[in-house]
Amino acid sequence: MAIVVTFDLENTPAAQELYDTTIDRVTEGRGFASPADLPVPGLLAHIAGPVGDRWRVTDVWESPESFETFAKILGPLLADLGHGDLQPDVSPPHNLVLR
Repeated sequence: MAIVVTFDLENTPAAQELYDTTIDRVTEGRGFASPADLPVPGLLAHIAGPVGDRWRVTDVWESPESFETFAKILGPLLADLGHGDLQPDVSPPHNLVLR
């Protein structure tokens, strides 16, 4: 069962910088243009950007287990960047349509 994972931060230049730095570290500088660029499989969709006064990152993972595998990489990176307390909202989608 797919899950939706959302991180919300106050929309500041530091939030975008945290996102960019995290992506750079997760992909080891290769860039992120496809789910295949991540070091683990299972990402179905990824959106990041400002939403009102928030900086939001929303992922759709094919299963809780696929996100848990990714979280084992992401968690230590966020902690290293001083954001180890950042926790996502995780929920099942009501409806999911992918191309």
